[in-house]
Amino acid sequence: MTYCVAMRLNEGLVFLSDSRTNAGVDHIGTFRKMNVYENPGERVMVMMTAGNLSISQSIRQIVSEKTNAEGRTIWTATSMYEAAQILGDAIRTVHQRDAEELAKFGIDFNVSIIFGGQIKGERCRLFQMYSAGNFIESHDENTYFQIGEAKYGKPIIDRVVTPQTSLDEAAKCALISMDSTLKSNISVGLPLDLMVYTANDLAVTRFVTIDEHNQYFQMIRRSWGAQLKRVFEAIDDPVWDAAPEATLNVLSSSVDHSQPVRVQPPEAVARDAQPVTRQTLAGDNEADVARQPN
Repeated sequence: MTYCVAMRLNEGLVFLSDSRTNAGVDHIGTFRKMNVYENPGERVMVMMTAGNLSISQSIRQIVSEKTNAEGRTIWTATSMYEAAQILGDAIRTVHQRDAEELAKFGIDFNVSIIFGGQIKGERCRLFQMYSAGNFIESHDENTYFQIGEAKYGKPIIDRVVTPQTSLDEAAKCALISMDSTLKSNISVGLPLDLMVYTANDLAVTRFVTIDEHNQYFQMIRRSWGAQLKRVFEAIDDPVWDAAPEATLNVLSSSVDHSQPVRVQPPEAVARDAQPVTRQTLAGDNEADVARQPN
């Protein structure tokens, strides 16, 4: 599996990908998922892939050569939207060639792609591509895309990133998002590829491959875990069975008589209810008889 994330901000674009692939726990490989198409001064485009590796490698090979009805490739497309359409056509070409044969072996045609960049004369744009070759574009309401193991790294991005976020802050957030994913899922792994693109540069100026020795990423791994634990410990424990007006952080109100959904035991194992002693906020013991289900 993999995890890739890209963000479209007012200042430019941030791309981050891992490099792990696996076909089972005993077949782990390293393949870089980020491909950069650069013609300095004219265009910079980035493609990141997740899913079946053989499919994504075929698409990567075809897309740089694919010609549309107007005779343009991604190298000559007049807009990022047109380049995304050419990429979509490349996905469909591979699907037409391979999908039926793969299905005979029980293999789904599974690929997800993030594609973004800038062509001279237009703004930065970002797209998420699907297995059918269709795609959606990022706007201010959805300023980032994720593919692969997205769920672990999503919460931090949702809380932090807006179109106004600076590129360095967005890069930091992307790396924290990746660290959270690495912590929780073994199908995502180092090294990472990080590219930060400033709008209108039309060239790759900030790119780094991050391994386990990278000082900044190691600092993030230490600091983020420690800060999370510190914040967690600073949050008060819940208060049970208290009046909301008597104290703060009441989880279960003394006037709340909610009950779980109980499954009645068979008569052969059922026992008489035993008194339940409950400690109240005032410290008095109340003997309550457990209710038997109806």
